Amino acid sequence: MPASRHPLGYAWVGLTLVLALHVADEATHDFLSVYNPSALAIRQRLPFLPLPTFTFPIWLAGLTLAVLGLLALSPPAFQGSRWLIHLSYPYALLMFANGLGHLGYSLYHETLMPGVWSSPLLLAASVWLLVAAHRAAGSPPAPARD
Repeated sequence: MPASRHPLGYAWVGLTLVLALHVADEATHDFLSVYNPSALAIRQRLPFLPLPTFTFPIWLAGLTLAVLGLLALSPPAFQGSRWLIHLSYPYALLMFANGLGHLGYSLYHETLMPGVWSSPLLLAASVWLLVAAHRAAGSPPAPARD
């Protein structure tokens, strides 16, 4: 298989596009109205845990930059880069936990948390990247490009 078409790349880009959709889901459903009060309440009980609060423009700009940065890493993903294979595991696990968090919050509080609609896609895309990374980790390293 040509190094420029490694299956890891499709899973990486897929999860990152789903993350962009998830950010849009959160942004259009006022996620910060749930997150900021929760962060403040947690900080009161656990002052050693530095949970930040955000204004909407800063929050959205930070997540937009994160998504763009993750998309910028797609060329090495399509090349099956070893370091990106290793980075895929924490990325996928973090996004899987994010999706579970939205679903769990919604079930526990019996209300739809902002971002819950895209959470199943986040879970599926996370599993896709985990599987692709696991398969890539077992394959021989991609040849060096001149």
